[in-house]
Amino acid sequence: MIRTATPDDIPVLYALVRELADYEKALDEVVASEEQLREALFGERPAAYAHVATADDGGDGGDGGDGGDRGDRGDGEVVGFALWFLNFSTWRGVHGIYLEDLYVRPERRGGGHGRALLAELARICVERGYERLEWSVLDWNAPSIAFYESLGARPQDEWTTYRLTDGALARLGAAEDTPRS
Repeated sequence: MIRTATPDDIPVLYALVRELADYEKALDEVVASEEQLREALFGERPAAYAHVATADDGGDGGDGGDGGDRGDRGDGEVVGFALWFLNFSTWRGVHGIYLEDLYVRPERRGGGHGRALLAELARICVERGYERLEWSVLDWNAPSIAFYESLGARPQDEWTTYRLTDGALARLGAAEDTPRS
């Protein structure tokens, strides 16, 4: 089952973020705290959103269906999450969803949870008139790539992601020669 995350989910969301970082061989890069995650998702001006996949099945790996039930239940074990935010396409003139993280615990994969999380985000896009659901995947993550392609997602090979962080970000942000209005 898929449901919107609540503040009570912060500890498990944080644990899942760390599990994902470990899987991606980057656990040492996690510097965020539970409180920062809480503020981003539930603070005065939330900038990100999350959904969780729960399993009410006693832990056998399946979810007893397609995982798409959005009812009021969902008090089972959280086994995965999708954390996302809005982006915007100047070419299309509308918002879209950028999926920052999608993760299902390894022992729960194959039970429909990842598909159900993506289906929920696709439903939100359709309902709100958003025209894109986008995300990045590590080029070595063959199981995820195969899963995404099985859903009809296609890589954007002509685009390369760039990132400024840490010292480079600080240097550019402090540049005195930047014109300001």
